[in-house]
This record gives sequence, structure tokens and C-alpha cells, in this order.
Amino acid sequence: MASVNSATDSSRYGINSDEQIKSAVNVSDATQMENNFISLMVAQIQNQDPTKPVDSTEFLNQFAAMSQVKSLENMTNLSKSNLVLLDNLQTLSAAGLVGQDVKVTTDKVELGADSVKGQINLEFASGKTTLRLTDVNGVKTDIALGSQVAGAVPFELDAAKLGLEPGSYSIEAITDSGEYPKLEVAGRVSNVRVSSDGPVLDVAGVGSVPFYTITEFGQNALAGLL
Repeated sequence: MASVNSATDSSRYGINSDEQIKSAVNVSDATQMENNFISLMVAQIQNQDPTKPVDSTEFLNQFAAMSQVKSLENMTNLSKSNLVLLDNLQTLSAAGLVGQDVKVTTDKVELGADSVKGQINLEFASGKTTLRLTDVNGVKTDIALGSQVAGAVPFELDAAKLGLEPGSYSIEAITDSGEYPKLEVAGRVSNVRVSSDGPVLDVAGVGSVPFYTITEFGQNALAGLL
């Protein structure tokens, strides 16, 4: 069952209320500071020595400097609030992927009863292409994919047909061109968790992956791999 089931449940995603955004730029505090400064300036002018009047330019410079510092502080707070909003939007987007098929870049796969589909993204043609699986004990299994042109090279992993035990395997592609191509694995999102580093998705055939590893999502994400 998904940890995040509804995009409208703002409390579950840590969505902040409008008060948090408004507090980033507290206009009342800035206004109060300016009023206090003006009151002190007026009091000093009224009680100054007539024979040695205070230079008004100094007051204006101090007031301008104070306003600038306050503006910078408000801009910093506003930037922090924008980051909070972006994080919340990312979480909502991740939550909407539950039950959908996605592709993620990965160097690991979870083999079980169902086959795992994916693709190797080659930038250069390869005369000899090999997909290598390594289990937790370090035992390697090579799958020859033959000669391949540049582009997406689809593959399918079936533990039973390969004679492999179900479990976690690291995966890599080896080519004779010296390239270390990226691999994408397709699977369905079953769960989304919110962590300090952002949303984490549980993808069938892959396991837990960060949100930023997603390369494609949507109902037709697997179409190119079937």
C-alpha cells in the first residue's frame, strides 16, 4: 500500500499553509523598524544643538543602508519559501506516479517471478555488447547481446530462464567501444516515501530509487520495451 495515496492530503506531504509563505516577508516588522528609526531621527533633530546641526545626509545614508539590509533578508527568506514550495511540488508529482509505469536509471535490479525489462543507451556502435549481472556473493552472469548500433538496446531479464535465484543483482553493460553506457529499467511504482533527501519511489524490478533517477513516466512508459 502506498505511503502517499492522495495528492490532496497536504498534511501527509508536509505542505505548508499560506501563513508560512507570508511569514517569509514580514512587512509589519520592516515597517515597525522604519517607524522606530524615523522617530529616533526626528527626536534627535528636535534636540540637536542649533549651533552644531546634524548632517541630514548621514541620516539618509543610515536609513538607506538599513532598508537595503532588510530587503536582502526578505529576499533570503522568500528564496527559502520558494525551495519549500518546489520540494512540496516534487513530492506531489512523485505521489501521482503511484500505480504508473516509469523508467529509471539504475545499476541494480531485483529479479523475481516476473521478468524485468530495460534498455541500454549506446552513444556509439558496439561490435560486442554484454550485459553483466553480479549477485550479492560476487558471482557474475554475462548475457551476450551481440553487435549493436548506437541508440537504445532493449533487454529482458527472466530469472527462471537465466537459471538465476531471485534476489538483488548489480547490473552493468560492457561494450568493445570503451563506452560505459547508462541503463534504464522499467517498472511500476508501488510506493512513495518522503525522506530528508526528497521523495523515494519503490519501483518493481528495481527497488527503492530517488525521484531524480526517473527518466520517463506515464502510462506508456513501457511501450518502447515491449
